[in-house]
Amino acid sequence: MAPPFRARVQLLLLRAVGFLIGLIGQAARAFGGPKFGSRTTGPVNEPLLLLSAIQLAKLIRQRKVKCIDVVQAYINRIKDVNPMINGIVKYRFEAAKKEAYAVDQRLSEKLEDESTLEKEWPFLGVPLTVKEAFQLQGMPNSSGLVNRRDAISKTDATVVALLKKAGAIPIGITNCSELCMWYESSNKIYGRSNNPYDLQHIVGGSSGGEGCTLAAACSVIGVGSDIGGSIRMPAFFNGIFGHKPSPGVVSNQGQFPMAGEAQEPFQCTGPMCRYAEDLIPMLRVMAGPGIKKLKLDAKVHLQHLKFYWMEHDGGSLLMSKVDQDLILAQRKVVAHLENILGASVQHVKLKEMKYSFQLWITMMSTKGHDGKEPVKFVDLLGDHGKPINPLWELIKWCLGLSVYTIPSIGLALFEEKLKYNQEKYKKFKAVEESLHKELVEMLGDDGVFLYPSHPTVAPKHHVPLTRPFNFAYTGTYLCSFHSVIEIFSRK
Repeated sequence: MAPPFRARVQLLLLRAVGFLIGLIGQAARAFGGPKFGSRTTGPVNEPLLLLSAIQLAKLIRQRKVKCIDVVQAYINRIKDVNPMINGIVKYRFEAAKKEAYAVDQRLSEKLEDESTLEKEWPFLGVPLTVKEAFQLQGMPNSSGLVNRRDAISKTDATVVALLKKAGAIPIGITNCSELCMWYESSNKIYGRSNNPYDLQHIVGGSSGGEGCTLAAACSVIGVGSDIGGSIRMPAFFNGIFGHKPSPGVVSNQGQFPMAGEAQEPFQCTGPMCRYAEDLIPMLRVMAGPGIKKLKLDAKVHLQHLKFYWMEHDGGSLLMSKVDQDLILAQRKVVAHLENILGASVQHVKLKEMKYSFQLWITMMSTKGHDGKEPVKFVDLLGDHGKPINPLWELIKWCLGLSVYTIPSIGLALFEEKLKYNQEKYKKFKAVEESLHKELVEMLGDDGVFLYPSHPTVAPKHHVPLTRPFNFAYTGTYLCSFHSVIEIFSRK
């Protein structure tokens, strides 16, 4: 059998496996999940919910709006909407109101002028939500794993502490996929999150609870993490804004699970928000000392940047074709950049992009400097306790007895099968290095690459099981180590 033909057969088999798992999932869950009379959440009627975080902070500093009124407005919205979307999985209402009253009391004493308040507490009194995978003192930190149901944070993750120090008030924690390893946010502890634009559709993952919470105006700023699209897919699917910073800018400390040594540069903590103007102020705070690595104060003229665009991956057999509507939307962006801003936009074809999934497998299986293998997903499922048997869990799942989700069981089953032998690893490692070099040389320090976040808009629930490799559109960016932002997603 010729090598190219063998490789093609293997790709087709992988896709067939994904499709079969999807059929099992859809058949078993066809009648599951909550039913609602409406397919969308209600409109936002409270004016305070239509302001960005920096606008809210300014009004609070100027004493034109009371902090308790802002927090209460969000609490009211959450009570109305969250039962439909299940984005926030644990409330922090009473503590948040106490902190809001404390802000109002301090402001009433007029100890600081407005400029001092802005400098010291740029998000003074602004409601904040945090992905459940991050530590928030006194709140659960299970990452959707039943074995960690009783894990309560005794301290704050580094980014949470920085945002609280900047004046933000946490009002709750948000849902994620089990162990943050799937692009639909659903687990056996908190259940499934739903898209506020259509409850029958997914919110993305793994920061999907954060994405739908922000989109539904149940929060204005939030904390997410991303190793293969976990900020960017929820931002795209929910029509909000998210940013995966360059490695080493924002601390990852205080989240579970943490990536292994060789994979840590790919895991990034970043801001998620309802309004684009909050991205940079959030990043300034979340970066802490890492802010020195960025040039956020430098003036940027869009017409002087180099823009490149690519409408799809080049034809991978593993992934869906990019929807025509998304291609047309991208072309509208290109036309705007060229005709309105006068920018230079070049169409490119990077041949290695069609190997996105293979490159993902290569990078996620890289050994550490000490030669140790990355922690196995099946070991994470057992939370380093009693080992689990994925095949037995699949049988239990079919009987409704497993404490694990079907995507996690599927990954545990095929984890070893997906790993490459030394020859194939070297082959795709060379492809990765070639793509990395090409991207770095193309983008330089003044380049922008326009590329789809996903081949389709937010699919319906369970559909990702039939298209398990579509996430690779966001996984590819691991090759470049460039920061990635999802901004063209407002519906």
